[in-house]
Amino acid sequence: MRMPISNIHSSGPAWASCSCCGVWSARRAFLLAAGASAAVPALAQVDVGSASSLRKLVPADTLEKSAAQQYQQMLEQARAKRALAPEGHPQLKRLHAIAKRLIPFAATWNERARQWRWEVNLIGSSQINAFCMPGGKIAFYTGILDQLKLTDDETAMIMGHEMAHALREHARERIAKTQGTNLALRLGSQLLGLGDLGNAAASLGGQLLSLQFSRSDESEADLVGLELAARGGYDPSAGVSLWKKMGNASGSKQGGLAFLSTHPSGPARIKELQTNVPKVQGLYEAARRNG
Repeated sequence: MRMPISNIHSSGPAWASCSCCGVWSARRAFLLAAGASAAVPALAQVDVGSASSLRKLVPADTLEKSAAQQYQQMLEQARAKRALAPEGHPQLKRLHAIAKRLIPFAATWNERARQWRWEVNLIGSSQINAFCMPGGKIAFYTGILDQLKLTDDETAMIMGHEMAHALREHARERIAKTQGTNLALRLGSQLLGLGDLGNAAASLGGQLLSLQFSRSDESEADLVGLELAARGGYDPSAGVSLWKKMGNASGSKQGGLAFLSTHPSGPARIKELQTNVPKVQGLYEAARRNG
């Protein structure tokens, strides 16, 4: 799921940049206000428990600003290699349409999402990869769409999964866990200060794309993403077909499996999704009825 920005390459299609555009990001960035209202059941249908309190040790604003900076650097690198999809690209329009249906339900899982400036971009690369950085910065690589031949429902499952990592603030929690112990030892008798963890969050911003999430993080993201997609009107059974495709891709040793290196597919993962599909089926059916 996570790929260092230095590994972005233009092995996918090269898209020419527009010299007539004064601000390139205005054309390519997809910005949505997350505060859109949505008449849906307030209670979550999947059970993932409360988000870890450890994340509160890391200032969210600092981490989100750092993520936004790294995201822009990544886009600039992709643009320089002519690998950033232009506004009218069919696959990018497809991603935008899916995001518009999922984002209104994000605040159910994290109130901060109402203030996020969501962005969705597409990068031409053979990598099978996608991610959502803190603050709602989403990117898909063409490889994951093309090589796996994803349906809209399956694409929504991936997008919901990646959004869930950001909404549950898994990166914030990872930094708190990995840096907190070292800081506690170094500070000795001093109170564990947010300033130090804030500095850690800022300094680790360049590593956000390579953070490794735990198995429990992945399970949470699967289930929260399943519900987000169902509320958006996407068939939750696609979560099962998606991970079967992932397993087949892994078994066939396709190239560029960055996503699968941190998202191993297996019977346990598929079984958990199958168990939870009925819990969100009603949300999906209601969304379809309400059109």
